[in-house]
Amino acid sequence: MEPETAHAVLTVDLAAIVANWRTLKARHPSGDVAAVVKADAYGLGARPVAAALHNAGCRSFVVAWLEEALAIRDALPGAMIAVLGGLIPGTETAFGVHGLTPVLCSLDEIDRWQNRGEAILHIDTGMSRLGLPPSELAALAADRKRLDGMAIRYAMSHLVASEVPGDPINQLQRQRVAAARAMLPPWKFSLANSSGIFLGPDFASDLARPGAALYGLNPTPGQPNPMHGVVRLMVRVLTVRDIPAGATVGYNATWKAARPTRIATAALGYADGYHRSLSNRASACFDGTPVPLVGRVSMDLTTFDVTDHPGVQPGGWLEVLGPHLSPDDLAAAAGTNGYEVLTSLGRRFQRVYRTA
Repeated sequence: MEPETAHAVLTVDLAAIVANWRTLKARHPSGDVAAVVKADAYGLGARPVAAALHNAGCRSFVVAWLEEALAIRDALPGAMIAVLGGLIPGTETAFGVHGLTPVLCSLDEIDRWQNRGEAILHIDTGMSRLGLPPSELAALAADRKRLDGMAIRYAMSHLVASEVPGDPINQLQRQRVAAARAMLPPWKFSLANSSGIFLGPDFASDLARPGAALYGLNPTPGQPNPMHGVVRLMVRVLTVRDIPAGATVGYNATWKAARPTRIATAALGYADGYHRSLSNRASACFDGTPVPLVGRVSMDLTTFDVTDHPGVQPGGWLEVLGPHLSPDDLAAAAGTNGYEVLTSLGRRFQRVYRTA
């Protein structure tokens, strides 16, 4: 039962996240599997998610920024927490004091981390964002003294198009990774992301770094989702009203009733991360049956056509995400991806964490 006073309830199934991590471990027998918990665990709550995974035996975690690592350090005793965003000048001491692992992305960062201990070395093989480009990799290979006083726990790279198995850039990156590794000491390597785990043994490494798949997004687009769903978002119906044929709904009158229609107004809007691009395109579900979104999504309110569902009443609930509407489904309607759907989830929802 949803709490009686809430306007919207987001339920996060921690047990399903742990089950997804175990599924990914089984698919990656060549090495360990980290948990990517950046962006507040893709919007679902980094502390409870990371703690549940730590309790299940996960000892490697990945975030984007130092602040994210500091927010969960005390909840993950003995775990590696790697920070993908690199070594911002002035943060060196904080990394050391808190036992965090910087991902070094440039020669400058390598030079500033000398004699400071453990690190991960990021090699760019095609993303062209972070990581040593070929020229800096060659300079490092020619002058390994720059690595004095540090322990490289892993070298790593980031796949560009792993969700598209037939994309030739996957094989090109695999070749570039092999060439880069040949230039450097025989360090352990980290490569596969969520979809990369499903590319097969050619993309196996010593550490996989899944994020999206942990949270129920499909790492194999176009095929059945091998992951468990982990989120359920229920929103309150505030009012139900009858409008005549020809009446319009919402800002700018973008939807007009072709028949006498019952409109349910729900406590949900773009301030909650329910994208305005869903206007006149998405659906919610009532008792497992779709009810179409009509009119524009506004800041706090969204309207649905419930003419064929007399059971929808004020005070009742509509499913926006859950067993009948996955984040990938909502993303398709919004013209985005499931990552953005999850990371946009608002802070006004009452959050419930399930452990069993």
